[in-house]
Amino acid sequence: MRRIAISMASSTMILSLAGCGVLNASESSSEASPTKGNDITVGLLLPERANTRYENFDYPIFKKKVDSLTDNQGHVEYANAEASAGKQASQLQKMIDDRVDVIVLDAVDSHAIAEGVKKAKEAGIPVIAYDRLAEGPIDAYISFDNELVGEVQGRSLMEALGNAGTADKIVMMNGSPTDPNAKQFKAGALSELNGKVTIAQSFDTKDWKPENAEANMTEAIEAIGKGDIDAVYSANDGMAGGIIKAFKAAGVTDLPPITGQDAELPAVQRIIAGEQYMSVYKSYPQEAESAAEMAVARVQGRDIQFDALTRDRVDSPTDKGIPAQLVPVVALTKSNIEDTVIADGIYTKSDICTPKYEAACAAAGLK
Repeated sequence: MRRIAISMASSTMILSLAGCGVLNASESSSEASPTKGNDITVGLLLPERANTRYENFDYPIFKKKVDSLTDNQGHVEYANAEASAGKQASQLQKMIDDRVDVIVLDAVDSHAIAEGVKKAKEAGIPVIAYDRLAEGPIDAYISFDNELVGEVQGRSLMEALGNAGTADKIVMMNGSPTDPNAKQFKAGALSELNGKVTIAQSFDTKDWKPENAEANMTEAIEAIGKGDIDAVYSANDGMAGGIIKAFKAAGVTDLPPITGQDAELPAVQRIIAGEQYMSVYKSYPQEAESAAEMAVARVQGRDIQFDALTRDRVDSPTDKGIPAQLVPVVALTKSNIEDTVIADGIYTKSDICTPKYEAACAAAGLK
């Protein structure tokens, strides 16, 4: 919670600075980039399409914010790696060759991309790690408090179980082993689950793919027994969908509590229908817009603004004390859908309450 408080304090500081009219100031600094105008090129590298957030939210929100910050003179050079670390390395090299002004990177493989980050640094191009903490000499990092995400998921699972005990068997479906966030989600969840329930099976799911989670869950059902699984920790919504498919294929109609993350539309609908217990809502607009502000401020030499946006500090395996911003998260359940994803304009009621879910929406008070 300390880190979240710092993030919120930084937002307050930004507003205060804006009120004083100093956000357009530029300090001299040995680490500052030469001041540039609005005709800048920002490289944006996103990791995959299996999670719908990247194409539906992160990229368009980020681009719109860059446009507004540069009076529509800035350009976003965008590439999606489609879960291939090799493809992303090539995309990063192309941006270096194209001499973009700054790169915002959401790494497929945080370790493998380190050499590319080093090459960008040598070429004088700042790199901001987005959502996943890349290794190498990055200039800043923006993401959500990932351990807190796992804690929220684990705590929600315990609440769903009620009077849980060590006899309750949990299956953990963790994220990709190449994603450092997955390790943090897992650590946060285990801090809430260890010693309170039995972790009957645990999987690290290759590439976060729902089909891999479905195969893992099928294996767990066969090993444990479909009637003996009391809950499933799923690190994200896409995998939760695969887990539910595995249960249904095994003939399970009364599904155990299943967690998720990302507030994807199908997951919100599953929550309404009672198939998925919860998700974690993360404000993509706040993350993407702040990343755009950081990128533009960094390349234009607006050091006061950049420092105000990055008042947290994080460590990677290669670098310590990286300037960062950690964005708060919210547990999304049937009870607060209207106050979160609908209130923030992520989805409308009509998006969620399609004919298939009309009755469930009515029962949940969404009409």
